[in-house]
Amino acid sequence: MNLIEFSGDAFIVAFTLYCAAFIMYALAVMGRRFRKRDPEAHLAKWGKIAFVTATIGLIGHLLYFFTRWAGSGHVPVSNMYEFMSFLSMAIMIAFLVLYFIYKKSLLGLFALPLAILIMAYAAVFPQQVQPLIPSLQSYWLGIHVTLAALGDAFFAVGFIAGLMHLLRTVNFSGTDKGSRREQRWLELCMFAIVVLIGFILSVYSFRAGGYQAEFNQTLVDPKTENSTIVKVEYNMPPLVAPYKSETESMQSFLGMKSPLMEAPSWMHGVNAGRKLNTVIWSLLSGLILYGLLRLILRKPLAKFIQPALGRLDPDDLDEISYRAIAIGFPVFTLGGLIFAMIWAEIAWGRFWGWDPKEVWALITWLFYSVYLHLRLSRGWQGKHSSWLSVIGFIVVMFTLVGVNLIIAGLHSYAGTD
Repeated sequence: MNLIEFSGDAFIVAFTLYCAAFIMYALAVMGRRFRKRDPEAHLAKWGKIAFVTATIGLIGHLLYFFTRWAGSGHVPVSNMYEFMSFLSMAIMIAFLVLYFIYKKSLLGLFALPLAILIMAYAAVFPQQVQPLIPSLQSYWLGIHVTLAALGDAFFAVGFIAGLMHLLRTVNFSGTDKGSRREQRWLELCMFAIVVLIGFILSVYSFRAGGYQAEFNQTLVDPKTENSTIVKVEYNMPPLVAPYKSETESMQSFLGMKSPLMEAPSWMHGVNAGRKLNTVIWSLLSGLILYGLLRLILRKPLAKFIQPALGRLDPDDLDEISYRAIAIGFPVFTLGGLIFAMIWAEIAWGRFWGWDPKEVWALITWLFYSVYLHLRLSRGWQGKHSSWLSVIGFIVVMFTLVGVNLIIAGLHSYAGTD
């Protein structure tokens, strides 16, 4: 077995152990609710077992990282599979750092699902080792990307603690305008998480079924008006066909033998129609999954989760969220901005070029600068601070995923399949 194959196996082992640890956390919390005698001892016991399991999973994750590094000859952060895998590992490292400071094992109840989701999302992309393009053949690749991802990981833990704070403190029995607004926005956050889960499930379901459709799309150069025909492959049923395309082959799905519509004219890029199709399937899968969960639980997801956090001190969660962001901010500043600009000067001959990824990295930095300013100068604590930590991580995820996969730019290599 070569190192690349071993790293793939270590990735699967880490993913499995993370899932097992999350189940243990969930059972510990649920078991405490129904255990009459000494429920806190029950939670502490299973919380420790879950923590140890997650730690062993992180060791497996580190084995994946270093064996893939040795096998490929470069730091494995050069494409979406490698980067998202590293981000999930960094989230677990950040979780451990905050755990040893605050001893709040229940953070794992939310940190683990986030790491699991990101690992599952990473596995959607091709996992083969790809040769580095010339602009990536630099030691700055490891310095810039790993530090930026580590900063994002601490922002993720800040998001986790902030979300737990909101789940703990939002008044679901309140009927005033402010309480209802908080309930709606918090449930929207839960819905967004379910949509991400729905996207991952739909991708794996159609991949397991071997679904495929192919289109011949006509692309016109606006400058020369020359046209070329390119082949576009879909791995999900095409509700939306590429703009100006003809169907070459398409498997039937639930009686659907042709696309329902064509992508609008402003989405004329080679992969624009496929991306719009993926977004639609994600929303449909998320809506179905969310509807099933609501039908089973008979209450909003946030309201269902709240009792599990009843023993946690909201002030502790607020402090953990702030501390995670305070640690992540200088790390992200170094990796995501300063070292990124140094590498840009070396690779492209300029420090700044208004590339979409650069712009959104700056937006991320400015947002967390405002967060820290409001926290330290204006005394924004509690719910105000928690909402900002949640919004900030939405900005982070758009910078990592949306910019790579939707907006074309110099960093688009990270999102290629």
